[in-house]
Order: sequence, then C-alpha cells, then structure tokens
Amino acid sequence: SRGFVVITGRNLYAADRQFAGADALRRADLQEMFDNPDIRAVVCARGGYGTVRIIDNLDFSGFLRHPKWIVGYSDITVLHSHIQRNYGIETLHATMPLNFPAEGPSGEPAEAMLRCLCGENPAYRMEPGALSVPGHARGIVAGGNLSILYSLSGTPSDIDTRDKILFIEDLDEYLYHIDRMMMNLKRNGKLDGLAGLVVGGMTEMRDNTIPFGKSAEEIILETVAEYKYPVLFGFPAGHIKDNMPLILGREVLLDVSDGSGSLAFQPPDQRSASGKLKSLFKPAVFILGFFALLYLLYALLLGNL
Repeated sequence: SRGFVVITGRNLYAADRQFAGADALRRADLQEMFDNPDIRAVVCARGGYGTVRIIDNLDFSGFLRHPKWIVGYSDITVLHSHIQRNYGIETLHATMPLNFPAEGPSGEPAEAMLRCLCGENPAYRMEPGALSVPGHARGIVAGGNLSILYSLSGTPSDIDTRDKILFIEDLDEYLYHIDRMMMNLKRNGKLDGLAGLVVGGMTEMRDNTIPFGKSAEEIILETVAEYKYPVLFGFPAGHIKDNMPLILGREVLLDVSDGSGSLAFQPPDQRSASGKLKSLFKPAVFILGFFALLYLLYALLLGNL
C-alpha cells in the first residue's frame, strides 16, 4: 500500500451481466467515496463501460466539500470530463489496478501515478512521432479516450476544449470511426480553439476489407491540418503498457520540435501572466461598464431637470 490506507468498495467484486454490479451498487460505492472526507483519492479498479449509466445520479456536493483525486483512464474519461467541465477540479488520467502486476503497483506507470498522488509535478521528454507538428503552447490539459469524448457530445459532461491542450487516445476502433469521431469534434468546434494537441496510444486499430487508406495518426493530422497549434504524436499514455499519468485540469507547457517533444506540468498555484490578465480583465470590464451606465443615467437625469 506504500503507506496509503486502502479501502475497497463494498461491491468491488460484484457482477451483473457485463457490469461490475448493478448500476445502483456501483453508484453507491462511488457515492460513499465521494461523501467520505477521509478519502483522498478514488482509484478506479478498471475501465470498460458503465460510468455514463450512473453519472447523472451522483451527488457531487460531498466531493466539492472535500475534493479528492479521481484516478483512471478509458471509461473513467466520463468522470474526468464531467468534473473538469462542471467543477474545474483536477483529476488524474493514469493506470489502474487492473493493469498492476500480481505483486502490486510496480512498474513506472504505477510508480509515476503514486508520485502524482504524493504531489509530484510530472515532466516528460520524448522523441516525437513522425507526424508531429512543431510549436510551443501553454494551456490546461483536457481529454482522455476519444470514443468516450465522442459519446459525451451534447451532454452535461461534454468536454470544454477552448484554449486547452487536448489529449486523446483510443483502442480497438475501426479507422473510419476514428475519422467519424474526429470530424464530430471538428464540427462541434472542439478543435479550432485548441492551444495544442497531444495524441497518445492509438492501439490495435482495425480496418475493413476495403482499406480506409490512412492510419489513425494520419486521420488525426488531416483533421487538424488547417490549424496552427503544435501536435505531439506518440505520447506514452492510453491503452498501452507505458501508460504515464496526466493531471487533467492542470496547466502545462507543450514544446514540439523536429527531434524533441516535451510536456511539463506547472505548479498548481502558478498561472501564466496572460491567464492572470484575462482573469482580471473581465471584472475590470464589468466595473467600467457599470460606472459607464451610472454616468449615462446621471446625464439623463440632468437633462430632464
């Protein structure tokens, strides 16, 4: 347990058809963790499918009073996106116990996940994928599994990508469906306002008898080719062995060059000068507008006297 006190959900080993227990049981487990102020992190056992069936019946009031890490990937993207969109609280896209070896959380992905839980700010440097687009960007990381993000379109859990660095990954999808999902994001305005794009594992892609003719990476690049932000392919996260953690909701610096790619998370209390200016700009505009309105009313009153 590495010094952590581990509490397992009451229904962790339940089963109901393809689900780990009925919806009500899975919701009750998660709700209990949300409401317990002593729980500091909720590490989801695995992904699969089912979070979307319970998300609308969860009460987040206890979670908001006592925020805690939500840890996982794949189907857990539902929680990541919902929490970031509605509450602006950081979550951790990282490996899960399903992927731990029998002896416990060992290996770099699990170790890195534990370091994040203990307060480490991760920084990554790698050789970028061949299709990467050079550039520099700064923004808050959002995203997760592409199929899940696609399924959340138009819902209260829909991802907000404006000025964000979007991360996507996927597994076992037909190439034409990757194209469909990317076009959905594009038509919904999710791609044109990005600060940058990071692409993780696009693993075990499938094709039809008549080939689609492009790889998943080529499809993604084609979809965003008209935009001017950096794109980093080959980031070590997703349905891959080296699934390294990403702190969703935290600001990062993204750098992509011909021979190097890096993603450096910033301290949680550090925001860019431009971000501070933007946050001050809105109230300043409101105050100026308020006083301008008072002045106009005063002038009208004088004119009527």
